Amino acid sequence: MKRNCLILTVAVLVYALLLQSVCQEEAVLASESETAVKPSKPVISASLGITSPQKQESAKAETPPPAKEPAPKITFEKVVHDFGITLEKVVHDFGEVGPRTQNICEFEFTNAGDSLLEITKVSKTCGCTPFTLEKNEYAPGESGALKVKYNAGGFGGPVNRRLFVYSNDKERPKVTLTIKAKIVLKVDHEPKKLSLSFKEESAGCPEITLSSIDGKPFAIKDFKSTGNSITADYDSSVEATKFVLRPKVDTEKLRKRLNGRISIGLTHPECDNVSIPFSTLARFETKPPTIVVYKVKSQEPITKEVWILSNYDEDFEVESALSRKGIIKVLSQEKIGNRYKFELQMTPPATEGKKKPFTDLFLVNIKGGEQLEISCRGFYLRKTKESQVDKS
Repeated sequence: MKRNCLILTVAVLVYALLLQSVCQEEAVLASESETAVKPSKPVISASLGITSPQKQESAKAETPPPAKEPAPKITFEKVVHDFGITLEKVVHDFGEVGPRTQNICEFEFTNAGDSLLEITKVSKTCGCTPFTLEKNEYAPGESGALKVKYNAGGFGGPVNRRLFVYSNDKERPKVTLTIKAKIVLKVDHEPKKLSLSFKEESAGCPEITLSSIDGKPFAIKDFKSTGNSITADYDSSVEATKFVLRPKVDTEKLRKRLNGRISIGLTHPECDNVSIPFSTLARFETKPPTIVVYKVKSQEPITKEVWILSNYDEDFEVESALSRKGIIKVLSQEKIGNRYKFELQMTPPATEGKKKPFTDLFLVNIKGGEQLEISCRGFYLRKTKESQVDKS
């Protein structure tokens, strides 16, 4: 009896295990079936309600891109890239040129766009002048050329000049054109500049040596100087590769124009002129050289101190001092060694309405004929709106 009960119990347990296994398999199959038939999440359209993903992708593919508006596009040749960087520069390099020579180049361009190109302006810079531009409007695909004239200066060394081309190209409304050159002096000169002094005979002006660098002979056509204060003897019929000139200085003329330039005309085929600057140390110096005052009021005096100095440490006498407009008055004058000290009083003149700056000139006459000038300028105090309101 007990044996039959045991067999029955085992059978019940086996049946329960089998039933549980079948239920789990059915649950898995049901889950997979739901996943397979579950619809995608609907997409809400503003105008059509619920739309399937397939229809949405199709609608996107069928929408044409916005049409691009026709536009001009200016492109230049002679474009260089700096070290592979995308920044472009339009450059023409003349290489070596002679001083004071005229050099012409062309910047060729094309309208690479699909609309009319209009060049509105070509700017000028020092030494460069837009030479020729046939017209200002260019059709799509049409090309043109801007001819530019570069006038080389009289000094040697590298040169960079820029021009600017303005057009209706919205992406590049302003294009920079660069002109490069190296000015080579075919005739060298020594010294490069002259420093003159009244302490020495003929203002201490040294000899000037002219030498042909390329070995081509030349002659001297003319010799000029600022104020005609420096001259030299020469024979214009003589040709050579080297000249030594001994300048003569008129010190009275030099006092009137202390600084200037010597210009020597030559017949060299690649150098028609040599220019040498000169400067002269003045006998006297004023400190300060000018007087400027700010925030002054009408009729309220201002006191300033001025010194007259000798650059050559020489004794001198002040003969007289005066104000050209009467705004400046000398309060005191004192000689200290080889210097003079002035105490000046400036009285801003009375003004009506808009107050413009006032000016005057203080003149100091040195015994012997030389006159020194000290310019004076004053700016009135501007009234603020608050002060004008309070006054009213």
